[in-house]
Amino acid sequence: MKGLKLIKAISASAAVLCGFAIAAPAQTPEATLLDGIMQGQWTLTDRSSGLPGKPLCLGNPELLLQIQHGETSCTRYVIENTPKKLRVSYKCRGAGHGVTEIKAESSTLLQISSQGIRNNAPFSFNVEARRTGSC
Repeated sequence: MKGLKLIKAISASAAVLCGFAIAAPAQTPEATLLDGIMQGQWTLTDRSSGLPGKPLCLGNPELLLQIQHGETSCTRYVIENTPKKLRVSYKCRGAGHGVTEIKAESSTLLQISSQGIRNNAPFSFNVEARRTGSC
C-alpha cells in the first residue's frame, strides 16, 4: 500500500515537472551577444566552400541560434554566455535539436557553428555571417 502511494506521488511530481518543461519560453535569457547584433540584411557564407553566401533578412537575432530549424518553436538551454561568445543547446519538439555557437568579431561580423538533427538527418555547418545592408 505504501509503495502504491509512493508511485502516485512520484508520478504526480513528474507530471508537474514535465508541465514546466513544456511551458518553457523559447527566448534566450540575457544573451548580451544577441543584443549587440544589428538587424538588417546579412550574408551567410560557408567557411569550407568558395560558394557565394546566402542572403538573410534578420529581424530577430535569436533566429541565428537555430538556422536549420527556422522559426520552429524550440526550447533553449544556455551553455556559455559572454559578450563575445554564446553557446546554446536547443530542442524543437518533433523537428530535431542542435547546439549552436556564435562568436562576435563585431556587431556586423559573426562566426556561427552549429550541429544537430533536423528531420531525422544530421547537420553540421560553419558560416561567417556579415551584415551587408538594410532589408
